Amino acid sequence: MKKVGFIGLGIMGKPMALHLLKANYELFVVEKNKAALELGKHGAKVLSTCKEVASSADVIITMLPDSPEIKEVVFGKDGVLEGIKSGSVFIDMSTIAPATAKEVYAAMQKKGIEALDAPVSGGQVGAEAGTLSIMCGGSQAAFDLVKPLFDIMGKSAVLIGDAGAGQMTKACNQMIVGMTIQAVAESFTLAKKAGVNLEKMREALLGGFAQSRILDLHGQRIIDRNFKPGFKIKLHRKDMNIALEAGKELSVPLYGSAMVAAQMDALLAGGQGEDDHSALAMLMEQLSHI
Repeated sequence: MKKVGFIGLGIMGKPMALHLLKANYELFVVEKNKAALELGKHGAKVLSTCKEVASSADVIITMLPDSPEIKEVVFGKDGVLEGIKSGSVFIDMSTIAPATAKEVYAAMQKKGIEALDAPVSGGQVGAEAGTLSIMCGGSQAAFDLVKPLFDIMGKSAVLIGDAGAGQMTKACNQMIVGMTIQAVAESFTLAKKAGVNLEKMREALLGGFAQSRILDLHGQRIIDRNFKPGFKIKLHRKDMNIALEAGKELSVPLYGSAMVAAQMDALLAGGQGEDDHSALAMLMEQLSHI
């Protein structure tokens, strides 16, 4: 399956699509922004609509901000569903609600099309390096068919279960990431106010049981005051809402996630939605009068 349509060329989608292009896949993109034109210069075929992209490709990948955008691209006028051919595979690598993933899966199945929800973790850095972690929901047959594409875009791809399982796994991932960033932000703020050297503290903690990738990378971001987005607060807040909605549907109280979501709301209210999610530390410092 060498013909790939890629819809959604943002800070994640563009490098992911470029990896496929460099691996000699025939790539089709929608003429919507500068990124599509840039990929066109590298050999991608730039088409006018999602319908055209879907009818030209064997595999269609979407990488969009949220459920409404996915519904528009799939079900809307000149959308994927109008153009996709029987025997194709549809892969949504966005982070959306599990219920939307199941809705898209059901619609694709009616047309004889396999569909996977395959959200990713790793951020912009992982997308650019081709080291994303990909968590999938759908059939084993579809997963096996497109695994070579996942191997190009990521370092690991795991089939979790049926449709929607990938999105539920991503929601859980975002809960863990959000609460861990909050823990690092609180500990660094406490240490800073106590006059402790944050560089030395981070070094010590990385050698113990508190070690984590978030402590490593985001701890350094906090020390460097580097809140240029790798993953924007406004997008993580959207993901936390997906988790909280799932918790509500399944009657699971998510106390820690709700608290972190409220912290993110405060940053959004302060106009910091475009900052990296490690900017939770800035809010903690403001509340602590640092």
